[in-house]
Amino acid sequence: MKFEQQLATRSKREIWDSFCGFLEYSMDEYMQVQTRLMEEQIDYWSKSEIGQTILKGQFPKSIDEFRNMVPLTTYEDYADSLLSKQSSSLPMHPVVWIETTWEGGRHPVKVAPYSRSMLDTYRKNMIGCLILSSSKQKGEFDVTVDDKLLYGLAPLPYATGLFPLLLKEEIDMKFLPDPIEAQNMSFSERNKEGFKMAMQSDVEFFFGLGSVLYAVTKNIMEASTKRGGISSILKYPLKRIIQIAKAKKASRTENRSMLPKDLFNLKGFMVAGTDNHFYKDDLEKMWGIRPMEIFAGTEPALIGTETWTRDGMYFFPDSCFYEFIKEDDYLHLLDNPKYVPNTYLMNEVVAGEKYEIVVTVMKGGAFARYRVGDVYECVGLKNNEDGTKIPRFRYVDRVLNIVDIAGFTRITEYSISKAIEHSKVKVIDWIARKEVSDTNRPFLKLYVEIDQLYLTNNPMSTDILKELLTTYFKFIDQDYKDLKKILGMEPLKIELLAVDTFKKYNASYAKPIRKLNASHHDVLSLLNFSR
Repeated sequence: MKFEQQLATRSKREIWDSFCGFLEYSMDEYMQVQTRLMEEQIDYWSKSEIGQTILKGQFPKSIDEFRNMVPLTTYEDYADSLLSKQSSSLPMHPVVWIETTWEGGRHPVKVAPYSRSMLDTYRKNMIGCLILSSSKQKGEFDVTVDDKLLYGLAPLPYATGLFPLLLKEEIDMKFLPDPIEAQNMSFSERNKEGFKMAMQSDVEFFFGLGSVLYAVTKNIMEASTKRGGISSILKYPLKRIIQIAKAKKASRTENRSMLPKDLFNLKGFMVAGTDNHFYKDDLEKMWGIRPMEIFAGTEPALIGTETWTRDGMYFFPDSCFYEFIKEDDYLHLLDNPKYVPNTYLMNEVVAGEKYEIVVTVMKGGAFARYRVGDVYECVGLKNNEDGTKIPRFRYVDRVLNIVDIAGFTRITEYSISKAIEHSKVKVIDWIARKEVSDTNRPFLKLYVEIDQLYLTNNPMSTDILKELLTTYFKFIDQDYKDLKKILGMEPLKIELLAVDTFKKYNASYAKPIRKLNASHHDVLSLLNFSR
């Protein structure tokens, strides 16, 4: 029975149990689901060609054997089969191939196959997210077939493009703009058209990347207050004209700019991607509703959601089998890639600990014991506020060998090195960190020591170097280019270091400073040598 039919024939409690019932699992019940589905996946995956490229003739019979036989993997372990889309090598036939950026400057894209069973699980959990975004307590939600959804995420072949297509299979909810028509629009055009349609007909749900929704909201609202924006509203239905007039009056009375909350009364607000914690407070002020964070990725699909408490994400038990690497161990892995860390299951995590997540994608997925590259903090093993008895997590960031800015780009040591190489500037050494501005916005901070003789012949300021390196970052990484184009962001800041800074640091410390995301203490030590 489709979700749309369930809304008409079943009670809210029955529907809740179908899509959100996992939130009432005990830890044992959660692990029973994980174990049952994982045992099925082990059988599929072990017999597949892609599984045997890793297992090399072994056939694990249990989860323990699987974890002992299968090493931790990364995309390189699957690239030959997946980039050539060798369907016959997979555990199940793929219905669709999803695409995303791999590493700017080195690997253009990576692709991931989705079986029909994976899509069915994605769709079910997606409806669970929709329900939870409109809920204020357990068993209660507000979703109808007449609702409209303002959608600010990328279309296929990106994973976010699955959301409207799969949801349409369950409920004839109207998307603003229509996903099929939006395929031929640029990202900016889609968002502008969506807001324009929302202005005419109102909107009940909003979904997109937190950083993008913040930028788009600011841009659209600024434009709407200018001539030709909200002032030309006579073409709208009378009901909307009255609402807009009231909104303008309210904002003038309070001596402030008009905000979306003056115009719309959202039932649900969902944000995906990274760095959402930098934008959620501002988005709540703009829209009058706290965004609910969900987490999905190209390889693991849709794996986590917050509830009405907006106090941490819970992982869906039927999407992936989850393992966790402790913070100390994944830091050790950065220094020694041959190190084999222990991993911990969902019923072994500890509140307050940070972990790198490792997933085995179930329902015929290709990836086993896969390092997604994301770090989470376990914020609790139960929650009295929403009655859960399973762990919940806060997304922290990408692993330390990647700098992710606003969910838009994956900057690596390689991409920075290539940008510096192309610039022809003679750099002695550098480090880079993700830092946060006084206005609570993330940016890339690059600390650079330039050869003294080069500087004598080529006077260099931070502004000149920033302009030069930005040019090459945009050339190497299209996603970096989009940070400026779509978000209006200047993500790069540079600090020039004194001559011999790195030489002095290395003479004082046995261990070289980490190139990407060195600790705050190590950066302060480096800066002391630059004074």
